Amino acid sequence: MQILIEWLKSFWPAPMAVSMSERALSCVGAALGLLFSGWLCHALLGGASPWLIAPMGASAVLLFAVPASPLAQPWSILGGNLISALVGVTCATWFGHSAAVAALAGALAIAAMFALRCLHPPGGAVALTAVLAGNEIAQLGYFFALYPVALNSCGLLLIGLLFNNALRRRYPHRPLEHTNVHQTRDPIPRDRLGFTPDDLDAVLKARGELLDISREDLEEILLQTEARAYQRRFGEVRCADIMSRDVQTLDLDSGLDEARASLHRHRLTAMPVLNSQAELLGMLSLHEVLQTPASASTVGECMRRQVPTCRADWPVTYLLQMLTDSDVHQVPVIDEERRVVGLISQSDLLAALFRMSLQGAAAPAAS
Repeated sequence: MQILIEWLKSFWPAPMAVSMSERALSCVGAALGLLFSGWLCHALLGGASPWLIAPMGASAVLLFAVPASPLAQPWSILGGNLISALVGVTCATWFGHSAAVAALAGALAIAAMFALRCLHPPGGAVALTAVLAGNEIAQLGYFFALYPVALNSCGLLLIGLLFNNALRRRYPHRPLEHTNVHQTRDPIPRDRLGFTPDDLDAVLKARGELLDISREDLEEILLQTEARAYQRRFGEVRCADIMSRDVQTLDLDSGLDEARASLHRHRLTAMPVLNSQAELLGMLSLHEVLQTPASASTVGECMRRQVPTCRADWPVTYLLQMLTDSDVHQVPVIDEERRVVGLISQSDLLAALFRMSLQGAAAPAAS
């Protein structure tokens, strides 16, 4: 009996970690996308053709509720729906409009989407629609793949691109890439301990089933989980605790010879560039100095303007990836007005982690 109860519990849905605002925005986006798709098809074709088919509702769920899903990307939506429509029409033309033909069309559509890397669950419904929807769809023949399927998919996708990017969602969703900025064969520092991409690939291969999340996103989630566990274990040392406060800076109009001399005198590899209000404008490093064209004469002509920053109250663990996996070696600490209040280098972070590890090792011994 207990086994039966536990089995029945597996039918109960797990809670969703999605905010109410995200849920509301998903609903709004789906409504806008479906309205536009229907209007577009009706405006171009009039009432002589179906102007919105039911499987587009399922596409809207993926596109606006889970836009990061591999099943919701542009090629999945457009290719999956179009290929499935072609498969469904072909099966209906050759074998008729029975339930058995619909099952065959659904299975072949899945096989085609797998082969063309455009798996999209609503595509199965599109294939069934081509077989079972009746005379109005049957009379369209292969034109059904163009209208309403391709036209609906394009309209939905256009709104999805505009809506998701307006909300600062990465769409099309491209996972963040982590490459060795030094262009060597060494893995990035965070991959030299703990699990590696090869470990993750081996586990996914052993499972052998499709997960509705990209491999890169899964890796990023696992790494962020590791960082969070590390932060919980070693406490929350803040950036203000380890930053250098007597920051050596440069002016925008400082000459390159002066900047080079300052870097050499203070034995630094980079210095922040500030305006008269002490607001951060950029960073000048030895790399920029070496790459400077002969025509440049001031700091403002060769400094890096896109600079990673942090706040004084941030935990130092937030800087781990920034200072180890990229070409960033110093991070300015700024306040709400972007005034520089400190600077954290790789050496500062290394010393902090060493101290935290000593404290972590001492705590169990004391207990």
